[in-house]
Amino acid sequence: MEYIDYYKVLGVPKTADDSDIKSSYRKLARKYHPDLNPDNKEAEKKFKEINEANEVLSDPLKRKKYDKYGQDWQHADEIEKMQQNRSQSGKRQGQPFGSGSFGGDNAGDFSEFFSSMFGGESDRRGKRNKFRGDDIHATLQLKLTDVYKTQKQTITINGKNIRLTFPAGIEDGQVIKIAGQGSQGANNGPNGDLYITFAIENNTHFKREGDHLYKTVDLDLYTAILGGEIVVDTFDSKVKLKIVEGTQSTTKVKLKGKGFPKYKKENEFGDLYITFQIKVPTHLSEEEKGLFYELQKLSKDVHK
Repeated sequence: MEYIDYYKVLGVPKTADDSDIKSSYRKLARKYHPDLNPDNKEAEKKFKEINEANEVLSDPLKRKKYDKYGQDWQHADEIEKMQQNRSQSGKRQGQPFGSGSFGGDNAGDFSEFFSSMFGGESDRRGKRNKFRGDDIHATLQLKLTDVYKTQKQTITINGKNIRLTFPAGIEDGQVIKIAGQGSQGANNGPNGDLYITFAIENNTHFKREGDHLYKTVDLDLYTAILGGEIVVDTFDSKVKLKIVEGTQSTTKVKLKGKGFPKYKKENEFGDLYITFQIKVPTHLSEEEKGLFYELQKLSKDVHK
């Protein structure tokens, strides 16, 4: 098996921390995502390598095994057990087992030996060794309007189409585990799992925080002073709001149940918070300015 340097795949040094790995993975996953590179085999191959590298380097235990055993990191437990058995056997026979390192750049030397010992073939009793398949990490890009309602979507993983139902209310960065949909296990071993990370683009004028929505609404000066009614947009409809006399800029109102769906809670929604921003009229005519001067004078006389 050709040795793949996962650090080079993600473009990070071996000293990279978790945030560096996560940041590089997200950037590359978006760049080479199949939806953005249709019918591009090279991009598809690169996307798979990126997910494979992230699956290993984002997991502290797997990363530790990879750093030590290179391409044979999946068999780390068997290697260490074999080393221990051979070491104990060597001590009894006066011939200690070699102390060389089999990780990193020397991984290829050990792979051939390890394959001859295990190789997915059989142990001394003729029983084939079962190995669990790799987990797969994939990124699914959606828009905020896409996750307002529950939807079904077909995604392609390793050439296999998987039909999934995504509940409304999924958040940006949320990870969902699909059991058994990862890489196939070896020698009838169990399949790995599929982990989907959602990258959600806000394509609306609303700000989302959890299941609550926030929006700033312009309010004309006259309605703010005199009161009245206005119509505002919610996420999926329109509502009429009553404005009280003397409404100030930055006044907030809460529309209960007009926010975003609560994840996996059918027919439950967060709230919508409206902040009023009073717009001062500009480009007034001379007649309008005159009326404001009169109003200003009248106000001064009243408050003397």
